[in-house]
Amino acid sequence: MEKKDFLSAVTQIAEEKGIPPAKVLETIEQALAAAYKKDYGKKGQVIRAKLDPESGEVKFWQVKLVVDKKMIYSEKELEKLKEKKETEDEEKVRFNPEKHVMIEEAKKINPEIKPGEELIFPLKTQKDYGRIAAQTAKQVIMQKIREAEKESILEEYKSKEGQIISGIVQRIESKNVFLDIGKTLGILTKEEQVPGEFYRPGQRLKVYVLKIEETPRGPLIFLSRAYPKLVSKLFELEVPEISAGQVQIKSIAREAGSRTKIAVASNVEGIDPIGASVGQRGTRVQVVINELGGEKIDIIEYSDNPEKYIANSLSPAKVLEVKIMPKNKALVIVPEDQLSLAIGKDGQNVRLAAKLTGWKIDVRAPEKAEEEKTS
Repeated sequence: MEKKDFLSAVTQIAEEKGIPPAKVLETIEQALAAAYKKDYGKKGQVIRAKLDPESGEVKFWQVKLVVDKKMIYSEKELEKLKEKKETEDEEKVRFNPEKHVMIEEAKKINPEIKPGEELIFPLKTQKDYGRIAAQTAKQVIMQKIREAEKESILEEYKSKEGQIISGIVQRIESKNVFLDIGKTLGILTKEEQVPGEFYRPGQRLKVYVLKIEETPRGPLIFLSRAYPKLVSKLFELEVPEISAGQVQIKSIAREAGSRTKIAVASNVEGIDPIGASVGQRGTRVQVVINELGGEKIDIIEYSDNPEKYIANSLSPAKVLEVKIMPKNKALVIVPEDQLSLAIGKDGQNVRLAAKLTGWKIDVRAPEKAEEEKTS
């Protein structure tokens, strides 16, 4: 192959697979070393190759580990191992003249060398490779490129863990949704889907990268549409004050597909955290609501004062009084006509308020609270 064509092929493989060109060259060198060993080497030998991409010249070396007597098993020790069937000591090796060289011999070649270091012996460059050797080289290249590709994907998506990415629904299998997220597929399991949300092939979605697991078949990227942090990350994308750290999302409580409450606070004087999050005429919050398929979002102001924070958390209901009770409980008094609004449908509003604040909230009308006091 011409030098220009060869370098072009290396660059193309690197770009297509998302692997550094140096890694592709290393893979080719490993394949050449495997092919050399197949045709000209001996069992147990460690052979390395170095390819000059400019000239196309390949050099080969045999590598031997320098050992002293402490590092190798004596004949008596080997006999004991056979008799007792003990596991071998990781710090000791069975001496093999193809893999090892005694320190005394090594020092004749390099007086500075020490036990545990490697000694290299140049080998004659061979240009003729048999069919089996060529096949071995091809297999090694394919295998190493696949491994490098998996490694590259793992590294890339590990850095995206806890972030939002876009994906296109590719297929749906056994209630699991597989999304094309670039170099690989991500999985949206049933548990991480939004109740009532329907997915179709070709649909583009924003998803939260939940976790990455390494499997023998390659990295498995778990995605989520139901995770509460998906909402906070969507706000980071839409609200510059949040991404800049001027406004902070202090807490979030979510019942995916139905309703979310977020508590925001300003870190900069003069910035209204709710106004910044909602946006002019509600434009910012509306983008988030649309992305979540119409999920209701309550944005409330965080406060270090528990009474004020609990009262805010029950928005949109108006609160008359908050009484802090023992054991992290709070009694909230609301007007009679606000009671159903404060509790919410099936208790959802008060349930989310409790999740948001971390307090057990008991909502009562004034008359009911007074009756309990007197009884």
